[in-house]
Amino acid sequence: MRAFLFAVLMSILPGLAHANDFAPVRDKDEFLSLVKDKDLRIGLYNLTLKVTPDGRINGRALGWAISGNWRWEDGYFCRDMDWSGYAIPFNCQLVEARDGRDLRFTVDRGTGNSASFRLR
Repeated sequence: MRAFLFAVLMSILPGLAHANDFAPVRDKDEFLSLVKDKDLRIGLYNLTLKVTPDGRINGRALGWAISGNWRWEDGYFCRDMDWSGYAIPFNCQLVEARDGRDLRFTVDRGTGNSASFRLR
């Protein structure tokens, strides 16, 4: 069941990207100021992530725990995660912000699929 839900989640996330009114975030300090004391959320999937300055990612999606690590590398957010036993492989992502309320992450250094998160 979890494998099915994971496949559904990963196939739907690309469709959540918004129009191109996002601006790139290329600086780690700017990124940290955006996520400081905030959750990254996709309400439709009950997905909530917390990205901490010490390189950790924690949260939940569809009722299961998410954990991981991240680092800033050459202007990209690079992370690996685990979703309740399912490895989400290391990937470096372009981060873009809109109005300080939304963040969009695009895999493969900005050339792949995107997912948009609301900052809460």
